[in-house]
Amino acid sequence: MRYETLRWDGRTLHILDQRKLPDAVEYFQARTYKDAVFAIADMVVRGAPAIGAAAAYGVCLAALEYAGLPKTEFLARLRAAGEALAASRPTAVNLRWAVQRMEKVIHGQESAEVGDIVSALLEEAGAIAREDVETNKAMARHGNTLVPQGASILTHCNTGALATVGWGTALGVIREAHYSGKNIHVYANETRPRLQGANLTAFELVEEGIPATLIVDSAAATLIRDGKVDLILVGADRIAANGDTANKIGTYMLSELAARFRVPFYVVAPVSTIDFSIPDGRHIVIEERAPEELTHIRRVRVAPPGIAVYNPAFDVTPHENITAIITEKGVLRPPYAESLLQVRD
Repeated sequence: MRYETLRWDGRTLHILDQRKLPDAVEYFQARTYKDAVFAIADMVVRGAPAIGAAAAYGVCLAALEYAGLPKTEFLARLRAAGEALAASRPTAVNLRWAVQRMEKVIHGQESAEVGDIVSALLEEAGAIAREDVETNKAMARHGNTLVPQGASILTHCNTGALATVGWGTALGVIREAHYSGKNIHVYANETRPRLQGANLTAFELVEEGIPATLIVDSAAATLIRDGKVDLILVGADRIAANGDTANKIGTYMLSELAARFRVPFYVVAPVSTIDFSIPDGRHIVIEERAPEELTHIRRVRVAPPGIAVYNPAFDVTPHENITAIITEKGVLRPPYAESLLQVRD
């Protein structure tokens, strides 16, 4: 990708504004942690790994903002900022994971001077960002071993460089397959209602010259039935200890189709997406978003006033429908209650 999802200049977090793509490439400038909270909640930045990194830098923004306060008040404000960032979106576990990493730094530096705490937080946020790129490339290498030559791949939502600090998760595997000369073709679901597939995934595929076709979400069933899809690659926002996986709404539907027509269904996600504190998908909180996302397209009303709206951002795919989970530590197979434990940090 020619464009950076996140760029830190020492005082400001520059975030590629994904609300404006593909029409315009503009950067949102987060100068305070509240700007970072807004950017995550309003989906200026989205994708589990990307919002985790954005939240880490959000903690840094709070540290810089409050560095002139007495230490006790500085630490209290810092913890409040971390709580606000962690609560900005409820489903993606990487968000809280990143904030918790920053909180560990704060706890470990409580006896240090404020300036040293700020420096340590900046270093940790940078580490989170750097590690994300390396993690994605490792997942891509593992995932590419599962992609046949000449494969037709179906993907859902956006799981590329725009959803991460760089390279991508499921779309990272697609990149690896493309650049290794496998002559693949990608079907990208448009991903209603936010159209991340049409606006973002299609943008990345066109930018990099990867052969691809954009489809409406409801066309996927016909393609799968007619044998035009060799495998499905999706990302994840939270994976329970038994392998149940929360991802963009519509993923569960694809997994049922894959099971029905025996198409391999792969989840690509870093180990940080696994939430070992919950036993199964019933414990995953599913974010519901504003009705306007469904009743309007780019602020143009497409549904009558007064209609009731159900707009969950995610659904849960049962582990039984998942062929394998691709992580930076390798490809995990069922039973997931056992294989996930093998990569637990």
